[in-house]
Order: sequence, then C-alpha cells, then structure tokens
Amino acid sequence: MYVAGSVLDPELGDHVCLPFDGERERRRATVVFTVNGLRRRVKVVIITHADSPGRTRGWLAPLVPGFADAESAGQVEILACADTHFTAGGLDPERVFRGLAEAHERARRHGQHGVYALIDASWGARDVPGQAALEAAANELFGARWLAAVCQYDRALFPREAIDQAAALHPIAPEQALLRFACTSRPPGLRVWGDVDLTNRQAFASVLARLEREPGEVVVDASGLGFIDAGSAQLLTRTALARPAGSTVVVCGAATARVLRLIRAEECLTVRRVGDG
Repeated sequence: MYVAGSVLDPELGDHVCLPFDGERERRRATVVFTVNGLRRRVKVVIITHADSPGRTRGWLAPLVPGFADAESAGQVEILACADTHFTAGGLDPERVFRGLAEAHERARRHGQHGVYALIDASWGARDVPGQAALEAAANELFGARWLAAVCQYDRALFPREAIDQAAALHPIAPEQALLRFACTSRPPGLRVWGDVDLTNRQAFASVLARLEREPGEVVVDASGLGFIDAGSAQLLTRTALARPAGSTVVVCGAATARVLRLIRAEECLTVRRVGDG
C-alpha cells in the first residue's frame, strides 16, 4: 500500500508505470491520483481508453471533493485517448507530446505550476511495440520537471512480458529501482539521482539518448545516485562513444566512480569525483 501511495503522489518529473488488477483498483488509483493533483495545485489530465470521458466523470466526480469547481476552473481535464494519441487511426507520438505541452501552457495560464497526467495504457494492447517506443521517447519530456505521468497497465489485457517491458521503460514502477532526472544547461547535460539497475536500465538508456545529439561538452551529474550496476554504467560509456571524443563528463561519488573504473569508462569519458578540485 505504501508503494502504491507513493507512485500515485509523484513529483513533477516522474514517469511512472502502474500495473493494476481489475476495475476497482483502476478506479481507486484514479481517485487517489486526482485528489493528490488537486492538493498539489497542478493541472490534472486524465486520458481514458477503456472508459469514456463522460462515464469517467460520472463515477469520479462524486468521489473527489471539489471536483466540479476544479473542472470548471480548468484544473481537471478528462480526454479520450482517441483525441490525444491517434491521427487518422494511427498512433501519433508527436500529437501526444504536443498535447501534453499544450496542457502545460493551459496550466500556466490558470496559475498551475505543472501537469499531472494519468494515462490509460490499454490502447497499446494491440500495438505493444508502438507503445514501447512511445514510452521510451516520452522520457525526454520529463527532464524539464513540469510533468508527472502515471501510465496504468491492466494485467488482464497485457501479457506478463509486455508489462515487464513497459515497467523497464519507465524510470519508476512498483518493485523496481527508482530513478529521477533533470535536464541541465551551461554546459548541457543531466542530473540523475536515485538508483539504476537492471529493472530500469532501459529507461536510463532513453534518458541518456538526448545527450548524443549535443554537439559540445555535456555533464552528467550522477552525484545523487545511490547505486548503479555495471551494466547500467556501460550506458554512460556508450553515450560517450557516440559523442565527440573528450566531450562527456560524469560527476559522481566514490561508489559510482568505482563502478566506472571497473568497466574502464575513463578510456572514453572524464570522471570527476565529488569534492575533487
């Protein structure tokens, strides 16, 4: 119960995978998520698929104090997946990302400092590869830390391997390592904190991917990492190898530095230990 409570009260910047069992559990999560979003004074966007926006509003409104006023004030929006994820019947990732950015602009106009998005992932049961690609690409949205999203996966619709893959593509999911990150500038880079291991390694890879497009020096501030395994640390070297020689710096503590030394990462990137002059 504690884990479920935490992922339904995410920080802005969190991208969460939340598998669930049955309609009762899905609805309960929707209620808790909406209440937490209203408490945090962010815009709550609920993207439906298994249920229509009208039916969702019908059962959700009586369970959330102040729902009607919040919806009238633009703090709650309920949208159909068909209107956010697809164009002419085909999956349209750019429409998804554009729609979330537009929700952020509406939030700012209403004095809300971010967006809480609850997304019914059941649309992907017929397109698991497309959904996986979308989840990986979406990680790039979270570095600016104005968006928190919880993606709900129905265990009755998805095979176990598809849910495991979806969880691995999210930096945060129940029973896996928890990773948070933020984009930085001057020089461009990333700040990462939490833990990285096999459970969220694919998510870490997608978070690092944007750095390969940067032309100059990038700095990955990993000083807040509590743990990184050797396989995940290899992703840092892969990023460095895809970039101009000598232009990738990792700032880290002693434990992460030991892992990087073990995999001989210093042959392709610069390691700066926290506290070094």
